Amino acid sequence: MAGAIVSVARATASQVQSLARFAVLLAVFLTWAKPAIADQQQPPVSFQVSKNDSAKAEALANQLAGLSPRVNREEATLLAQCAYATVSKLRRQYRMFGTPIFNNFLIYHGLRKRGYCYQWSEDLLIALDKLKLTSLELHWGEYDPRTWRENNCIVVTAKGQPFQRGIMLECWRHLGHLYCGPVASDYEHYVENSAYARFVLGKSAASNPSGINHRVAFQTGVVPKGKARDY
Repeated sequence: MAGAIVSVARATASQVQSLARFAVLLAVFLTWAKPAIADQQQPPVSFQVSKNDSAKAEALANQLAGLSPRVNREEATLLAQCAYATVSKLRRQYRMFGTPIFNNFLIYHGLRKRGYCYQWSEDLLIALDKLKLTSLELHWGEYDPRTWRENNCIVVTAKGQPFQRGIMLECWRHLGHLYCGPVASDYEHYVENSAYARFVLGKSAASNPSGINHRVAFQTGVVPKGKARDY
């Protein structure tokens, strides 16, 4: 009987030791995993969209979600809100005044730092790329490239869709007020320049996009691009 009691006591002590070791390991694991869990529980990214643009942002989100059943609705909403919030912020930073052409005149003569069509698109592309989208893709669009009429925009497609099925985001024509619509039906016939999109994003990762304006001739039509060269 005494031997049985001793055996039970030894077994109980062994179980207690095992439970203690397990508790220590569990505590270590929870300490290690806590930052990752906290990251996952962080609130989603959100953007301040003005009341004047809220209905437009919702309409853009609907357009983007309608590109394909595979488009994540939350991503479409996030992109739309980011686009309108970014363009509104850039409009203040660029201190837009008068007409697009007159604003180009101010930039050309050093009275404004940024605001050419390609700069609008560069800054918007960089902001949207930070969203790390998985169901939508961003493209660089050019109208009449390498001429005085060249204009730029960002085109958003569902992942894997061709450029011409996308929704264009154009900032310059309306003095910093975002225009959205099917790129295929726009009166300016845009083509894709994926190499320049990679250049913009790569340059952004290293420094700032087009921090210095290129000297370009002032035009009375659509602004000529100040890009140093085509990529």
